Amino acid sequence: MKNEVSIVTPNDFEQDNHFYPKALNTQLHAMVSHFFNLDHKRIIERYCHLNPQVDPKYLQEILNYTSKHFYWGGADLFYVTTEKGNRSMVVLETNSCPSGQKSMPQRTDDDEHRGYKFLIENSFLPALKKKKRLPKGALAVIYDKNYMEVSGYAATLADLTGEKVYLIPHFNNEEQHAYFKDGVLYVKIDGEEDVAIRAAFRYVTQKPWNRLPVVTKTFIYNSTLVCLAGGRNKLVANKAYEFYNSELNESGLKINMPETIRDVSKVEVPLWIERFGGYAVIKNPYSNAGQGVYTITNEKELEAFMNEEHSYDQFIIQSLIGHYNWSSQSSAGKYYHIGTIPNKKGKIYVADLRIMVYSTPKGFYPCAIYARRAKGALAPELNENSSSWEVLGTNLSVKLGENQWSSDTSRLMLMDRKDFNSLGIGTDDLIEGFIQTVLSIIAIDKMAQTLMNKKGQFRMKLFKSLDNDKSLISEIMKES
Repeated sequence: MKNEVSIVTPNDFEQDNHFYPKALNTQLHAMVSHFFNLDHKRIIERYCHLNPQVDPKYLQEILNYTSKHFYWGGADLFYVTTEKGNRSMVVLETNSCPSGQKSMPQRTDDDEHRGYKFLIENSFLPALKKKKRLPKGALAVIYDKNYMEVSGYAATLADLTGEKVYLIPHFNNEEQHAYFKDGVLYVKIDGEEDVAIRAAFRYVTQKPWNRLPVVTKTFIYNSTLVCLAGGRNKLVANKAYEFYNSELNESGLKINMPETIRDVSKVEVPLWIERFGGYAVIKNPYSNAGQGVYTITNEKELEAFMNEEHSYDQFIIQSLIGHYNWSSQSSAGKYYHIGTIPNKKGKIYVADLRIMVYSTPKGFYPCAIYARRAKGALAPELNENSSSWEVLGTNLSVKLGENQWSSDTSRLMLMDRKDFNSLGIGTDDLIEGFIQTVLSIIAIDKMAQTLMNKKGQFRMKLFKSLDNDKSLISEIMKES
């Protein structure tokens, strides 16, 4: 991934450049295809039939919700059960600017752009059309990771608008090709006058708040505000979920999540690990791509965490979902992984499900789905030398260095005829995962709205009351 600006023009889209090789010629599983073809009415009827406590009118309002800030996102979900056999989809975290398009099989034979087109055509462009008083300027995609997908978005945007699109690298702690002046994003082009940008599709994931202002005149599709409100901030996300669950109390709906302890200082961590029976997950609230997550199942793993230097002052601790024999005993009981269908060697693996959705003028719709499995098989017992992360960690991103990433695609599970069957899930589980994803995104969107005053200014004092991590506060970019 080169740190230089490129210009993408109409007809530049080439499938080979924007999809994993293993996803290029796959066929979407019939059950997943059927799910994508379900309209809101059928989803509501099916879900309420299985969950009679849920108010259909309320669920319809939720699916018809139009986001004000959080336009597209993805939830990472675990498919779990309790000792009594009560199954559910649990939200691990919700990501603004999620990956997923490059892993998605095509829905139809002539579906060249696949999810890139669905998202740009049905969400980005309608949101852009609604924005008034935008500065004059060009279109851009701004990124710090995942070149395969961001270039796909840029090429699709160029095809749909007929305009050239600036593809702008914006890495942390590197030479910057973009800057803000009076709230307007500009891109620097060698030997040319700087170009103003009226709207930018954002895939900046690493500390975006230190390079992108919270409030801008340029339309940023998923602004930094969304990240601070929970899209890249697990601590505030958990508070957003709890606030929204209180609002949902009468509807029969709720966001399912692990039991979470927030605002934990490093010195307090061992006390909370003991509270969860020695099994827990520690998270740096502001990291992503599998970084800053520590699964604790023994003293050795806890000691390794305590000996490590950390960038932030506060952590969150969650109940650990593992094997039935070694999962946290939380206030809601004990959850454990259902896992994949046993392979020919009888091994079961932990897998998560990523569901990406986008907001349109007519509500939320799914865009892409994929799954990821852990490296090691799920075992009934772990010994002192076992790495619980090998058994529980599902993220595919591999950090090679500062702003350098690769991906372990051997553990990627597509929604095709081969991989989907091994997940052991069905249409009702996809519907449940979709609804959980939408609920989590609405919760963060509502938090984002709360963090803005009537004058369109960021309420820093309120944010500090929600998350007073001094290291984080010092990173937030001042208004341009």
